[in-house]
Amino acid sequence: MTPVSRETAERLDRFVEILLTWQPRINLIAASSIATLWTRHIADSLQLLDIAPLARNWVDLGSGAGFPGLVIACALAETAGALVHLVESNAKKAAFLREAIRHTGAPAVVHAVRIEDFVKNWKAPVDAVTARALAPLDVLLGLAEPLLAAGGRGLFLKGQDVEVELTQAAKCWKLRSALVPSKTHPDGRVVVVDDLQRLPHRTKTKA
Repeated sequence: MTPVSRETAERLDRFVEILLTWQPRINLIAASSIATLWTRHIADSLQLLDIAPLARNWVDLGSGAGFPGLVIACALAETAGALVHLVESNAKKAAFLREAIRHTGAPAVVHAVRIEDFVKNWKAPVDAVTARALAPLDVLLGLAEPLLAAGGRGLFLKGQDVEVELTQAAKCWKLRSALVPSKTHPDGRVVVVDDLQRLPHRTKTKA
């Protein structure tokens, strides 16, 4: 796992504690992954910090149970000026995220709105945009486009079908991207997007 300070480890312990307390009520993560929570969820989230070590303003789309956004916020609590925006439209999950922020003291704020509405009204600079298990890459790029256009670097955690998703995305998008091997799963990849342009719509002509 990405090395963290003692203070960060303590915050992550508190986060896991509150997650396991809420889990029976709103099923935040798959029951089968509870035993491997630290490697499958926590470490998987922390690895993004190594890809964007200078990022301070983060936006996490579809935060759900706080992966990767709230984990990143816990790790950045000692970093001046750091703030993670957690976008989660599900009211129960948004309530959990607020409670987790209160318990951990992580520098994060919850936006309980649809992603489309959040990005439409976004005005501030952003350094990194994250998402995990949210949508296929072509759809995800459409959601993140306004944030990436504002200078954000996309950091999207993907699984073994990432090549297929990239091929599909190339039909709609011109993107400068890199695939970083996951540190926590042999088939996992992080899609790093540094430049994104929507391709012009092509209409079929009749013969």
